[in-house]
Parts: sequence; structure tokens; C-alpha cells
Amino acid sequence: MSTEVSSPAVNPAVEVHSSTDPLHLIDVDYVRLYVGNAKQAAFYYAYAFGFNVTQLDDLTTGNREEATYLLTQGNIRILLTTGIIQDHPAQRHINLYGDGVKDIAFTVFDAEKTFNRAVENGAEVAYEPFTVGDENGKVTRAGIKTYGEVIHSFVSRSGEYSLPNIKKGAKLFPGFESMDHPLNHYNEEHPCGLKFLDHCVGNVEFNGMDKTVEWYEKILEFSMFKHFDDEDISTEYSALMSKVMSSGGGLIKFPINEPAEGKRKSQIQEYLDWHSDTPGVQHLAFRTDDAIQSVSELRRRGVNFLEIPEAYYENVWDRVGTIEEEKQIIKDLGILVDRDDQGYLLQLFTKPIQDRPTLFFEIICRRGSQSFGKGNFKALFEALEIEQDRRGNF
Repeated sequence: MSTEVSSPAVNPAVEVHSSTDPLHLIDVDYVRLYVGNAKQAAFYYAYAFGFNVTQLDDLTTGNREEATYLLTQGNIRILLTTGIIQDHPAQRHINLYGDGVKDIAFTVFDAEKTFNRAVENGAEVAYEPFTVGDENGKVTRAGIKTYGEVIHSFVSRSGEYSLPNIKKGAKLFPGFESMDHPLNHYNEEHPCGLKFLDHCVGNVEFNGMDKTVEWYEKILEFSMFKHFDDEDISTEYSALMSKVMSSGGGLIKFPINEPAEGKRKSQIQEYLDWHSDTPGVQHLAFRTDDAIQSVSELRRRGVNFLEIPEAYYENVWDRVGTIEEEKQIIKDLGILVDRDDQGYLLQLFTKPIQDRPTLFFEIICRRGSQSFGKGNFKALFEALEIEQDRRGNF
């Protein structure tokens, strides 16, 4: 693939057809976040990141236990859920960990068969298969536990609730109602250009990486895509190790990070300190076709990104070479650039999106490269260390 020709952010998910492999993943069905106030969080994500708030399920739709808002952009579907009764599990989760990712759900051909295969492989049950439906179709869901308190749901759909219809705006689940949020029209006129979930990064405890990697290999039958050690990802003061797991069809990649020994506290250890010493999702990476347009619009909306040291741009072009984008604009926007043998990528990371220094987002644009910006690790860590020091956690 020529590195001078842009490669659009096409979701690598395969088309929906019959499959004999129960663990064949069709798509990322949704990512569910537990949040303290779903209505207010929906407004934040709509304004700051350009998500349309398209559906809800709350007291007005007959749900007496929780309120959930569906946010969509491109092929990204995010559910924001708040418990509205005292003993709802979301309330415990928020008290211990703050707002964060609870469920990364996959569309599959048969949720019950996928669940059974995972359990046969040794998975611990999060919830048993159940089906909801009406005259328009049905949805079956089942869940298993992964690292920390994160779960993976398996979702199979039929009728009006099929994945192609969901992508066209059909109701996600029976009981959900469509809504016209006041920011939706604004977002259509001022798009942020986020297309789909590129990868999802998990932070685990010291010596927890290999057992988590083994879990993905054994339970979901993933394979290892990349491996970075503390020589690859380190500065003078801190380091981490990471292994990247990939689903069989390459649908999604899961980098798994653990802290490594250093003079000071790594970003992974800071995360664990503020996440009740429990593994969890560190960041979600959203793909865009146009890094300049996306980052420009996000900055205009007030999104806070990591500040990249000025010295980074003194050497980066010798390492990266020719790119499509205007180099001065890349520098002005503070975007990181890296190249491998397949092409190059552009990426930038937000600061934490809530008061606890835990969850953040990445914006990534791939021009052929399928890696994760190894050449940027040092600059990124130095920027993170500056923020850790400002928070008194370094």
C-alpha cells in the first residue's frame, strides 16, 4: 500500500453471514460506560466529542431501575448507564472506580452458542443468556467476565434489531425509544469525523499482563498481535509493558498494559491507584479518516489533549519522512506521527475525561500503519509524566 494515498477508516468487521465458528465476532455491538449521571454525561459527550444522542431507556420508557442513553457516531455505539435505584450495580461501580467502561459487547451470530463456547473454554459467567423481543424482532445477550470488573457481552440480533438496521438508526433493544437531542443537528453540521472503535486498552496489575493475555488466547481464542517491553515503552523515570491481543478476524485489538519498575510511578500504577487497585479499561481509541479535521474540531469544542513537548517536532520528520498532511498544521495541533513498514499513523490522546486520572480517549488516523505508534512512546510518556506531576501522582 502506498503511504502517499490515504486509507479510509473502513471498519474491518466482516459482512453478516452464517458461520460455524461460535467465537466469530462480527462487530463491536456497543461499549457501555457506567456513569454518575447519564443525562448530563450524554450532553458532555455530545458537545465535546460530537456524538449524537439518539435513544434512551429510562423512567419515561418504563425502566424503573436504570437510565441509559445511546450515543452514536460513525459505527461507534456507546451506552451511558446510571442506576436509579440504590442497589443498582452501577452505583457501586461508580463509588469504587468513578465513571468508566463496564462492558465491551460483540455482535455474534448466536449469543448463546458463543457464550457456551467461552464457558467451555473456562470463562466465568457475568450473566446467563436471555432474550428480549417484540413483533419487530429479538435480541439475545449473554456475558462473561474479563479483567477487573469489565465484562464482554455477546449479542445476536434478528428482525428490525439486526445489525444492518441498527447501523441505519433502528432501536438498539426493545424498550428503547428514539430521541432528538438538541445537539444532534449541531453535530451533523459540525462533524468530528470519528468512525469506529480502533482498539481498547486495558490496564492490569503488576504481573497481571501474561495471565490476561492467556485469558484472551484461551477463552476468546484471540492471538497476540504485538509485544512491547519496558525497553520500548519507557523514559528516565517510568515504564510499562504491553501485549496486544487481536480477534481472529482482526475486528478489534486489545492492548494489555502492566506497570514496570521505574524510578517513579508509571501512568499504569497511577491508574490502578485511582481505580481501587483494580484492572480496567484505560482508553478507547477512535479511528478517523482525517486527523486534522477531527482534532481541529475537537479542540474547538474544548477537548483537552496532552501537550506534546516542542522538541518532539525537531526530530520527528527525519524519522517519519513524507506525509500527506501539512506538517506545520500537524505541529500546531500537537498531533503525534509515526511510521512502520506498512505506512504511517497520526494519533493524539486526551487528558482524563473525568476528575479521576483513569479513562481517556485516543484519536487515531491510519495511513497504512497497523501498529500503535512505537516511535511516539517516549514523547507520549514524557507528556503523561508532566500531567502526573501536576496532579501530585508522580
